[in-house]
Amino acid sequence: MVITRRRLLGSAIGALACSGSVRRVWAATEVALAGGRLLSLSDGALVLPESFVLGGLPEEEARALLAAAGVSGPELRVPCNVALWQSEDRTVLFDTGAGPDFMPSTGHLLDALGAAGIDPGAITHVVFTHGHPDHLWGVLDEFDEPLFANARHLMGRVERDYWLDPATADSIGPDRQFFVAGAARRLGVLGDLVETFEDGDSLLTGLVAQATPGHTPGHMAFRLGEGDDALTVVGDAIPNASIALARPHWELASDQDPALAAASRTALLADLAARGQPVIAFHFPEGGIGRIEAAEEGYAFVPAP
Repeated sequence: MVITRRRLLGSAIGALACSGSVRRVWAATEVALAGGRLLSLSDGALVLPESFVLGGLPEEEARALLAAAGVSGPELRVPCNVALWQSEDRTVLFDTGAGPDFMPSTGHLLDALGAAGIDPGAITHVVFTHGHPDHLWGVLDEFDEPLFANARHLMGRVERDYWLDPATADSIGPDRQFFVAGAARRLGVLGDLVETFEDGDSLLTGLVAQATPGHTPGHMAFRLGEGDDALTVVGDAIPNASIALARPHWELASDQDPALAAASRTALLADLAARGQPVIAFHFPEGGIGRIEAAEEGYAFVPAP
């Protein structure tokens, strides 16, 4: 597996020499993988109050972990890395970013795709990790039509059913009820375009779903490729590269079921560290591609060189 770091200055778009020509690309990292290539494309960044991350945690220790990771408040900028895998006959997008209706600092996936020379109509598969706004809300265009009109859309059955269940709005808590309205509207527009799958299903050749519940009830990770030529798309099963890695057993306020999420995260991290295979994580720095290594009480993220 070959990993190539593309360092860009600020929001500028870099140049990539490919097949003798120069193209403009907004890809933080590119990986040769499973007979194709995987790009990390930026949808922008969430801007969150520090309390969103620290809520319910031992404050002094949690602040120290954030500081050790180079993160400080009172507002935290959290990157959003959308994975795209291209092979000879498939272009697979993992999540669709936030679109224009969530935060002004997000919703830049179309710019990233355009800079990479990828038309939305060329996407063959859209695969969702879960239904939170920064992962689902970019699925429709400005006319409320499916943005990736030629793609198959795939979401875990448990996750889809959760967001379409009328009881969810009453159980999720008042601060997240707009998550439900937004997800239900978008999934309603997509309707029968959404195909569902279960834990362990092979969605495409070399792409297998792995249930990692807790962040949301039906959250999924995905293993792409086989053997030494494999990478795991972790979504928000590991929601940050600081506290969630250093103290994976801690229960985080950003997870809908904190205890279940901690159990899923702990098991996933142990497996990833043991395998030593690359990951792409939605909210990690440096494009989100790197490896997980055991470190002290928890784990550390080692970005691709």
